Amino acid sequence: MDQSIDVPELHRGTLPSSKEKNAVHREVTRLLDELAPERAPMRIERAPAAIQQHRMPDRCILQAPDAAVTVSWYADAADDTRLGELQIVQWRGVVARRGVAQRAAPATIVRQQVIHPIEQALDGGRCWRDDEGKLYDTAALTAHCLELLNSQIEPTPAE
Repeated sequence: MDQSIDVPELHRGTLPSSKEKNAVHREVTRLLDELAPERAPMRIERAPAAIQQHRMPDRCILQAPDAAVTVSWYADAADDTRLGELQIVQWRGVVARRGVAQRAAPATIVRQQVIHPIEQALDGGRCWRDDEGKLYDTAALTAHCLELLNSQIEPTPAE
């Protein structure tokens, strides 16, 4: 989905407004809700799913038996004029979580990607851009994250 249209810069050099911060927060929440909806704690045990969804306020983990994708939002970017960044990490193995006993073999990073909100495009259009310039709306970014996980868990065809 390479775009040849004029794309707004990632930041204008001024501090973001409250309206822009709130719009980004809504998009981050929407993305995390689509990937791993928050659930009320259950008193009965559920059968384990093929992909477990773990949600924290600013991140989520999609965990398959031997692969995972984590999506984390960092609101405090190194540059105060930016609204923050999303980090999407593709893992091999089981990602350690707080409060859960760690496994002997830690998960290893397969791929890491940083996605930035496009401030002027937070009106429901393409509002995310990766470091290579590829644009996403929130639904496309959700699909991209799921695609990363599926590429790890689907068997590759024998040659």
